[in-house]
Amino acid sequence: MEDDSEPEQSSWAHLPDVCLRHVFHWLDDRDRSRAALVCKKWSCAMYSGSLWRRRTITFYGRPSRAHTLKLQSALWYVKKFGKYLEHLEIKLSNPYNTAFTQKFQVTMKGLLSHLGKCNSHLVSLSIKYLELDRLIWKNTVRAQFIKNLATFLKKKSKQLDYLNLKGAGVTLEEGCELLNSLSCLTNKSFVSEINIEDFFSLHPPVYSSTLFHQAMSKFHSLVILSLNYNCISDELLDILRKHSAHSLHTLNIKCHIHDPHGQVVWGMSWANLAKRAPKLNVNFFFERVMKHDHLARILLAEIPVRSISLRSCYFSDPDWTMRPTLTNLLPAYWHVLQKLTLELNNDHELLDDELLQLILSCKRLLFLKVWAFLSVTFMERLLQNRAERKCILTTIKVRIYIARQESSEEDRLLYDIYRKFKYLIDSELNYFVITYPMV
Repeated sequence: MEDDSEPEQSSWAHLPDVCLRHVFHWLDDRDRSRAALVCKKWSCAMYSGSLWRRRTITFYGRPSRAHTLKLQSALWYVKKFGKYLEHLEIKLSNPYNTAFTQKFQVTMKGLLSHLGKCNSHLVSLSIKYLELDRLIWKNTVRAQFIKNLATFLKKKSKQLDYLNLKGAGVTLEEGCELLNSLSCLTNKSFVSEINIEDFFSLHPPVYSSTLFHQAMSKFHSLVILSLNYNCISDELLDILRKHSAHSLHTLNIKCHIHDPHGQVVWGMSWANLAKRAPKLNVNFFFERVMKHDHLARILLAEIPVRSISLRSCYFSDPDWTMRPTLTNLLPAYWHVLQKLTLELNNDHELLDDELLQLILSCKRLLFLKVWAFLSVTFMERLLQNRAERKCILTTIKVRIYIARQESSEEDRLLYDIYRKFKYLIDSELNYFVITYPMV
């Protein structure tokens, strides 16, 4: 007698759609396309818009065959499912010649044109480290790329919420053109987050540019703004106070040694902004700006500083005396500072006592990262104070520089200190401390 009953189906056939989409979410493009061949239901899952909301496309300067296939696949899927795209990130990996940048420009022209026509959901765009000021960009290719990008930003200005053009390397005029593209339709932009760190090439004094001030005055709902200190001025702070004080939460400010940073910014300008924007946190990132008089001109007491990073980038200069900065300047933020990063080549001065006193005075300090010449006993003193609840650190990352190749004695002492405070470290701290020969 023949059995007319249907073959038993796998439990996968009864998997709810929401679970199936979740499985597809973790597959790469190749595995998704293969899985879509299993059955009609899985094929339908492939076309779920939730799977195609985010996309990262990497352009490799020296691509392997696998990299080339991956790029071609990513571009194909963006064109096929581009209408669902909400977050797009473009990465450039080791661009090295004019042929690469020319091909990149042509590909991006087609991609941006396609998205400009089919997509109405894009809220986030990131294209970091374009480095348009490098010689690998011919003037015509560079101009065409900026024109295409500006056109795309104009089309998407009403829907974009996040734009990251960090490291673009554009001129002041080109940069302001791109920023103005975000507000061309309504003369206002409601983008909430912009990253224009290292946006301008050749370190211009942006703080005195009327073009820049006009462009920034059109942003009316900024929440997070990342930029260089050569953009900061009384005029910019007043623009932020007038147009974005109700929303402004974070200012990330990078100050590099080659950035013009001698401009006068009044404490009253910072105080007025902080008063109107009570949620404002300011994070400073200094690279090789270590002289006390330079820092004192920038780090005014009126600024609500949440985080400070001071990096010497392994350079050493006898004029970089950190003691007055640690004892006179940074303690002004004892009530607001939560994160402190110090990378110092301080072979000419010992700072154990001054650093410990600063840590104990900062009542909200949670994160400490220090690369410097310190004595090993500094760690014991710090952990003892932490054990006695005299500070509230939760993260301690320290690299103790040693002025010789052999560090076995210091390593042994650090291990003894770890054993002494093992319970505290294992239960309450994100802790990493090593020695590092500097010879």
